[in-house]
Amino acid sequence: MFLKKNKPKGSLEVICGSMFSGKSEELIRRLKRSQIAKQNTLAFKHNLDDRKTIEYVISHSGNKIKAFAVDTVKLILDLTPPEIEVIGIDEVQFFSMDIIPVVLKLVSMGKKVIIAGLDLDFRGIPFGPIPALLAIADKITKLNAICVRCGAEAQHTQRLIDGIPAKFHDPIVLVGAEECYEARCRNCYSIDIHDFIEKYEQKQNSI
Repeated sequence: MFLKKNKPKGSLEVICGSMFSGKSEELIRRLKRSQIAKQNTLAFKHNLDDRKTIEYVISHSGNKIKAFAVDTVKLILDLTPPEIEVIGIDEVQFFSMDIIPVVLKLVSMGKKVIIAGLDLDFRGIPFGPIPALLAIADKITKLNAICVRCGAEAQHTQRLIDGIPAKFHDPIVLVGAEECYEARCRNCYSIDIHDFIEKYEQKQNSI
């Protein structure tokens, strides 16, 4: 008696890092390699990311690949035909936590899923669904940018408002590029998190 073989599962790769670290560039590179290998590929992005074009995933260096811009994770499933083998998702931090079961479903269907996104928001806090996706990933690539202040490796995204570091309690999502964000190392990065921690400790002590 022969056991019936289950359909092979897919895989999940996560590319993460600060802004200007080359996440989209690496995602595009991997998707184009898959195309060279004659694999059917499809790319998605959140429609919040309309900085340069809504119809492509595009890197800061200008490389691009055609993509669907969606606002809900359900559309990723609806727009993925059965013959697709490799799926890329850019700016995944903008999606809700519902992206996690969608990614798991795609992997269970045998798809190779490659996602790219910011691991930390401008406050230095893990961003949206990224921590959970890192935990279930088969492969993780963490990229660093170059600090614009000192030239060291940068893992933080510094948000600037009129040239001044944004406050910890400012809105988390603000789509932009060089005009309002910089890549900075830990030493050059600035945020008023100590005020936040102090207020949190005062609140805990009052309970």
